[in-house]
Amino acid sequence: MVELETREIAYFLAVADELHFGRAAVRLSIAQPALSKAIRRIETRLGVQLFVRSSRRVELTPAGHALREHGRHALNAVGAAVRNTRHAADPHAHLRLVIKPGGDAGLLSKLLAEYAHQPDARRVDILFSGPADRTDFLRDGRADVGLLYAPFDDLDGLDHETLHTEDRVVVVPSGHRLAERPSARTADLEGETLPRWKGITGGDGTGPEVADVVQLLQMITLRRMVGVLPRSLVEPLPPGLIAVPVTDAPPSRLVLAWNEQDRRPLVASFVSAALDLTHTTETTDTARPSTRL
Repeated sequence: MVELETREIAYFLAVADELHFGRAAVRLSIAQPALSKAIRRIETRLGVQLFVRSSRRVELTPAGHALREHGRHALNAVGAAVRNTRHAADPHAHLRLVIKPGGDAGLLSKLLAEYAHQPDARRVDILFSGPADRTDFLRDGRADVGLLYAPFDDLDGLDHETLHTEDRVVVVPSGHRLAERPSARTADLEGETLPRWKGITGGDGTGPEVADVVQLLQMITLRRMVGVLPRSLVEPLPPGLIAVPVTDAPPSRLVLAWNEQDRRPLVASFVSAALDLTHTTETTDTARPSTRL
């Protein structure tokens, strides 16, 4: 027996996000009394209280926090099922790849060329995301595959294959105390101002909020902060900035990811091409003579 309809979950999530019945009603384009009645009906059916209401504020109960987390996943799954069903029914559907601008470590053109050799290759539509929502594109079905960075992106609910591993660097302005160092350690960053990334919670940054690498580099140029990033995201560097390797920072991995429930041939074909590219790259690197003394 289905105890909640998707419409009811959407109503609950609107109130949970806004923590205000009036604003949630406007967002949903329904009357506030109807929304209040719907929430009371949900609470009665589940036998739990979801919100603590007073004349001044609305707060989530522990049960409400649980439903917000799991309800959002459920609503995303339903949306993904609908979109993927329609997408699968279209024999000419394009493959949708989500990335953040510049977030391909220079591999995208090679990956697309490798995929073009697949007998069932489709046209690939490139979708550009914000700093932290690529996983949402994959979970809710807006994209079929995506290029993500681990450990920065949350891979929960996603299958993935590593395409590239690289070191991380701290980017500082010229004249900074670390600029002339051949390398640094994380302990050397103590006391430095690090960015807060828009849309990402729980980070260590205490500095101004930035939405992308371009904004970050501008703020570093202005000496407002420093930033630690995968090397490929900051190359080439603008004049006046220096990238110093952070030797004890965990390596960054560029991964190809897709929804773990997605078993469509459309996705499998692209993953196969990516693995072929990775194997070719590894073979070439192994065969290349070493120039290290």
